[in-house]
Amino acid sequence: MAPPRAPFIATRRPLSRRRFLQGAGIALALPWLDSMLPGFARAAPASSPLAPNAKPRRMVGICNNLGLLPELFFPTGTGRDYTPSTYLQLLAAHRADFSVFSGVSHPNVDGGHPADVCFLTAAPHPGSGSFHNTISLDQQIAEQIGVLTRFPSLTLSVNTRTRSLSWTGNGVAIPPEDKAAEVFKQLFLQGTPAQVEAQIRKLDTGRSILDTIAGQAQELQRHVGARDRDRLDQYFTSVRDLEHRLQASRGWETKPKPVIHAPVPIDPATPEAYMQKVKVMYDLVRLAFETDSTRSITLMLDSVSTPALDLPDTIIKDGYHNLSHHGKSADKRAQLQAIDQMHMKLLAGLYADLKAVREGEDSLLDRTMVLYGSNFGDANSHVTTNMPTLLAGGGFRHGQHLAFDRERNYPLPNLYVSMLQQMGLETDRFASSTGTMRGLELV
Repeated sequence: MAPPRAPFIATRRPLSRRRFLQGAGIALALPWLDSMLPGFARAAPASSPLAPNAKPRRMVGICNNLGLLPELFFPTGTGRDYTPSTYLQLLAAHRADFSVFSGVSHPNVDGGHPADVCFLTAAPHPGSGSFHNTISLDQQIAEQIGVLTRFPSLTLSVNTRTRSLSWTGNGVAIPPEDKAAEVFKQLFLQGTPAQVEAQIRKLDTGRSILDTIAGQAQELQRHVGARDRDRLDQYFTSVRDLEHRLQASRGWETKPKPVIHAPVPIDPATPEAYMQKVKVMYDLVRLAFETDSTRSITLMLDSVSTPALDLPDTIIKDGYHNLSHHGKSADKRAQLQAIDQMHMKLLAGLYADLKAVREGEDSLLDRTMVLYGSNFGDANSHVTTNMPTLLAGGGFRHGQHLAFDRERNYPLPNLYVSMLQQMGLETDRFASSTGTMRGLELV
């Protein structure tokens, strides 16, 4: 049996990084807060997430790629006095912990179903033949602070191993893992001493490969023009950065994995058990964050390929995708509403579980941004504007409906800039952003 895929280490400078990944074999299982910071982190400013004793911040991005019935999701009224919709009433216990957005979308992200892979990238025109994706929000985070945890990021999914929310700086999809049990084993089950030593040897080999590559580049630099020398300077920066990553990875291999009192999850056996799969993944997200095994997670909830769901107390007679194209059929809409409401109930459970975990004076939700939404504003008509979006936790002042123009939408990437800054990253741009999210304030 092939070994499980290791979580991905994001890299961004395309000139050299792609070759490093191919040649150095560093897509490896990078563990846990145990006062283990890489050397370059010790000199970081106090405000940086790399600074010693910095409070950990985390992000999980969840996309349901068939969306929600918009008229049952969006509230009426604006600000903190909004009236919750049918769906938001199911989150009422957590009203102060989340913000709901309307009138937001990714500029120039069209193309119907293909837009799901742009949910965290906002790359334009995903349906075009020349489409090339860009770096996703989670990978931008992983590039900057991924060395602080065993796993720089986790890319998860339900009912797909091909539709991914996570994309590298070169626009390459990171294949998602849809088996919670396999991810659990990577997170928490320690390898044998021989397996650990073998992994360390692989890391050392990767470093020696980098030394060889750097030497070759220095020789080449003597024979190229100014433009190529600039490219080689970027290349050397890539080499140094990746060496830091490899050294940090080597340290993690000798650190014990977190000890938890939870059984290995049981993955539901059939695609029809969709909601059970979502619940298992939500539990895994909580465990990964609670043990600080990673700080960046994506979860693609692939509804397009899902057959008729198995829901308690509800008979679903048609496939999820077909129901989303309900054509205003009352029967189909009723079934779809039952599915949507189950999504909201599971999301409420995730909020509650994160709030129940204490981390110093805060709850885990206080330090975790939970982004939930869809590429579709209305799957029935393939509309990719007015995307249903919720952001919970993470240290923002919530309890509000931020309403923007539903015809001329406000750029959702502005929210991503705010999230990146809240993670401690110094940036004022992401994709097609025009700034930070207007109206979203810190606690």
